Amino acid sequence: MAATKLQALWNHPAGPKTIHFWAPTFKWGISIANIADFAKPPEKISYPQQVAVTCTGLIWSRYSLVITPRNLNLLSVNVAMAGTGLYQLSRKIRQDYFSDEKDAAPQLEA
Repeated sequence: MAATKLQALWNHPAGPKTIHFWAPTFKWGISIANIADFAKPPEKISYPQQVAVTCTGLIWSRYSLVITPRNLNLLSVNVAMAGTGLYQLSRKIRQDYFSDEKDAAPQLEA
């Protein structure tokens, strides 16, 4: 039974014998790096980078559902990219616009 499922995966049009498997698999590195950046202070987060990660994740998530063969590996990695990008953007926006701890210049009293 398990051998049959493994053989079906191996021979799938988006299986390990094709680029349709390996490209999304290596793309997980971007999501893992973004997760590692959760520990980074919000002021070091880049708006353009996180917008690009989020948009890429959203666009390719949609694409992965309309192509043939349907590629669930591509869908999962792009949902993860969009999710981590949105989380990082929310951290940056909260820090920039809703934080009470603004870096105010020290005021000299006369």
